[in-house]
Amino acid sequence: MSCDFRALATPGVQKLTPYQTGKPEDELQRELGLSRVVKLASNENPLGPGRAALHAARKALESMHRYPDGAGFYLKQALHETLGVAPTCITLGNGSNDVLELIARAFTLPGDEIVFSEHAFAVYPLATLACSAVPVAVPARLFGHDLEAMAAAVTERTRVIFVANPNNPTGTWFHRHALESFLEQVPERVVVVLDEAYFEYVQETDYPNGLDYLSRFPNLVVTRTFSKIHGLAGLRIGYGISSEAIADVLNRVRQPFNANAPALAAAQAALADESYVRDSRDLNTAGLAQLAEGLQARDLHFIPSVANFLCFDCGAPAEPLYRQLLAKGIIVRPVAGYGLPNHLRVSVGLAEENAAFLAALDEVCADG
Repeated sequence: MSCDFRALATPGVQKLTPYQTGKPEDELQRELGLSRVVKLASNENPLGPGRAALHAARKALESMHRYPDGAGFYLKQALHETLGVAPTCITLGNGSNDVLELIARAFTLPGDEIVFSEHAFAVYPLATLACSAVPVAVPARLFGHDLEAMAAAVTERTRVIFVANPNNPTGTWFHRHALESFLEQVPERVVVVLDEAYFEYVQETDYPNGLDYLSRFPNLVVTRTFSKIHGLAGLRIGYGISSEAIADVLNRVRQPFNANAPALAAAQAALADESYVRDSRDLNTAGLAQLAEGLQARDLHFIPSVANFLCFDCGAPAEPLYRQLLAKGIIVRPVAGYGLPNHLRVSVGLAEENAAFLAALDEVCADG
């Protein structure tokens, strides 16, 4: 009789299901014999990597027999010069997901509580249960964070709160006053994580920059990534910015080489490539409008978004439509796991990719 290794895992891990990634393009092509596949499932930058980042990564490969700089000195220096934050306040991660998990590991014990919103990023409950902490999912308000309710959900057992601005997968956001009021209500003993993975896309005038609050709220951690607007999703590089005291704690549990050398080099180059970021933002603004107009014309309701995706309501369980779009070579993202079984999330692509998605919708609807 074989051993039941799942039963040997910690109680939190036993409750987990593996994170579902977007379907790879080449896999779908093989399965269905398609000549062209359009992937709009993972909120990636459709422009591809910037030239400066690509050149830096290739150069770094020449020394791939060496370990990377475990301290990330040059990237931290570049972040210091770009953002005005001290290098000692930075924690580098294998993507910002890594930093989220470091925070959960460093600040919670089994039975402690981590608060997050309904319809929020799947890594929040994953990181919580992996530490055998207790997930506290606060009901959403209009698909977004109800910050007042989240502050009210804090108990003596609460150790961490995850908030995303904008939120994935809904694209919702909260304004400056709401964030300030929320931070003022949360006890200093509770670590507040402000996940700003998509902040570079936001152009709303009242959108708060999390870095502006670090000096006032020493329990705040702002996490960001190079995976989205910087086009480095495949290299997995992100960071957290916090008080020096919190960064010191996180760097005690961080793996010494969690950021690889090509990622460090590419991220440093990407920070300086302002024209690439500007082009990416402009493309996204136009693409969001293209998708929004297309969905409206087809009477498909969507959640207003300030990120690089739209989450739209299929009016019925979304899985059949997802499968029909796959058969047409269009990969979008089902979000039933986020408590939205009737919705699909579509990432902004190039103009022709957005048009291909909308055309496939028409074909599927015509087929009945």
